[in-house]
Amino acid sequence: MDKLLFHSTNGQAPRVDLKGALLGGQAPDRGLYMPDEFPGLDGAAIAAFRGQSYPEIAWRVLRAYARGVIDDDVLRALCADAYNYDVPLEKVHGRVSVMRLDRGPTASFKDFAARMMARLIGRLVREEGRELTILTATSGDTGSAVASAFHDVAGIRVLVLFPIDEVSERQRRQMTTLTGNIRTIAVAGKFDDCQAMVKRAFADPDLAGIPLSSANSINIGRLLPQSVYYFYAASRLAEPGEPIVITVPSGNFGNMMGAVFAWRMGLPVRRLVAPVNANDEFPRFLATGEYRKIEPSRACISNAMNVGHPSNLARLVAAYGGWLDETGILHRPPDLAAMRRDLFSTSVGDDATREAIRSAWREHRLLLEPHGAVAWRGLQDYETAVGLEGAPAVVLETAHPAKFPDEIERLLEITPEVPPTLAALDSLPEDYDRMAADYDALRGYLQKNYR
Repeated sequence: MDKLLFHSTNGQAPRVDLKGALLGGQAPDRGLYMPDEFPGLDGAAIAAFRGQSYPEIAWRVLRAYARGVIDDDVLRALCADAYNYDVPLEKVHGRVSVMRLDRGPTASFKDFAARMMARLIGRLVREEGRELTILTATSGDTGSAVASAFHDVAGIRVLVLFPIDEVSERQRRQMTTLTGNIRTIAVAGKFDDCQAMVKRAFADPDLAGIPLSSANSINIGRLLPQSVYYFYAASRLAEPGEPIVITVPSGNFGNMMGAVFAWRMGLPVRRLVAPVNANDEFPRFLATGEYRKIEPSRACISNAMNVGHPSNLARLVAAYGGWLDETGILHRPPDLAAMRRDLFSTSVGDDATREAIRSAWREHRLLLEPHGAVAWRGLQDYETAVGLEGAPAVVLETAHPAKFPDEIERLLEITPEVPPTLAALDSLPEDYDRMAADYDALRGYLQKNYR
């Protein structure tokens, strides 16, 4: 069977297979890779997921993308190794459940993608006998998950940029206490500054001698593994063939695009709810058809969602027939009628986020952190505007509440139990560099340390 190929959303770069997309990260024309086709899973295959483990479902979803690049048996073993932790589904009321994606080693949903990426990229790099530098920006959990997943992987060095004032202490410590092949830079700016610096580095001819790739959601290797847990949730919550409502707290829109990928592969979805925080560029775009970035992005307690220009909107617009480039210029509008039929989005500010944390605990003894609270309020807004009408619904809780202890203690007067992986951080020394939000400084840093 021929390899599945990936094209750039900007349409000016050669098509590549999964290996080229993983190792390249961003396409040479600064676009993002999309599959030429979405491999379909029929109703019988999806129905069979009900009796399968998470690693088995992951293998069956990912194998079509990896054909001709990773052998089936190898991929199956990588999935079993990557997903060796629980994926709890917590029933809240009626047919509404929360999927807790916080049981991996860094207590964040980013573990699902980062661990699979590290195994795939690590294997491809070893096969080629080459080295690779992973350059990534984080607004919260990406950096820690990537650093953990790639720590001590032979042939790979990792450099993470994070906004110094917009990550929690535990999120920072998860990155800055690792040594060896992991380095971090605290940037005096916003996440969007970090992301822009990273994207510029990939397209900089002065850095052509440094083999760079990304572990941000601009890399297709982030989205493909994230599509898996939507199949998993539906297999446990919906009847075979029954559409499900999926609610995903959305910042850079990579996690949400994983749900779009699952839907295009055949997962029955009733509606995809994509609530954002005060960075409301997407719901405004969905309502008006006009896209305007938010510069600078607005700082909210759901800090991993503080994104004023989501990279993955380029992929979402492409999925609906449009073209949005990396700068935010809409060259060709998408099918807005179809987007409005399929998607629902609302903006949840900090006051509403805090009230969602309080009310979820008060009414259901449901413990949420700020990102999950945005998702919870988003589903409530959807119920008010549209109605669930008895459909199964899943809300994603994307980080462990213990990563935000100050907010939880202030709102609920309880201290969330700390997973052992987080508790151990408090006694470890930190080591990181500091930098202005200045691309020339990053270029010089890379030339000095990564040649």
